[in-house]
Amino acid sequence: MTSVQLGWMPKYGSLFPAVVFFLALAVLPVANLIFLSFMDISWSGGVVQREFVGLENYAALGDDPLLKAGIVNTLILVVVATSCQVLLGLALAIACSSLGHSSRFYRTLFILPILIPGIIIGAIWRLMYNFQFGIINQGLDLLGIPAVDWLGSPHLALASVIVVDIWHWTPFSFLLLLAAVEGLPKDVSEAAKVDGATAWQEFRRVSLPLLWPAIFMTFIFRAVIAFKVFDEVFLLTSGGPGTATEVISFTIYQRFFLQDNPGYGSAISVAVIFSVALIIAIALQLQNRREATR
Repeated sequence: MTSVQLGWMPKYGSLFPAVVFFLALAVLPVANLIFLSFMDISWSGGVVQREFVGLENYAALGDDPLLKAGIVNTLILVVVATSCQVLLGLALAIACSSLGHSSRFYRTLFILPILIPGIIIGAIWRLMYNFQFGIINQGLDLLGIPAVDWLGSPHLALASVIVVDIWHWTPFSFLLLLAAVEGLPKDVSEAAKVDGATAWQEFRRVSLPLLWPAIFMTFIFRAVIAFKVFDEVFLLTSGGPGTATEVISFTIYQRFFLQDNPGYGSAISVAVIFSVALIIAIALQLQNRREATR
């Protein structure tokens, strides 16, 4: 073979270890999950028993009331929490960027929640929400307002979890959007001000269009993470009261481990993975079309 024919080997051969590593950590587990989703798995005498059941596990998804509640609650949490986090993150990013070098203290302060382990966050907020001695209800008592059962009320439990999620993950949006805000070209904003644009007009007509790709990607990244929310629900409410805070991840956990039904739990997992991937692909395609028509 000539050197030209062998020229591809150094270039693509260097990627081989990375490809093998990716297959081992990502593709193979997903392939195994898909395989398990077609099985009815049980244990007899400490030995696993697998029975091929075809699409029975997938057919049962539509009749699962716990899954339906999990889908609805997860969508509410993703949309509400992610929207609030992006808006708050953008506002904090703009505020910090306007302070210049004096904003270092505030930047450190704003990212603290994301550095706290989830189990500690759950413990802190569970104590704060406590009906009898929580600091939130103590504050309401000082104002003459009766105590509220934040985590025990079917009407308030999901909202209470969403508040915790917003507090925990707003720093993620803040960090991504701060980089975008500080990367804005200064000359464009200055030209708009010279032309007589107000601060709001400059933001709406100049800065916001330039920031939109970063805002969109931040929303997508955060939405994907929010879809996998588990620790906050597990530590605060365990999906209750009833199914008020049931989310998809907690449903998978219950079906997979608590009810010892890994075949059905795998089917839910596969359906969720492909559904989220489809939603992301459609959103990215719409964004690409929007960028192409500008």
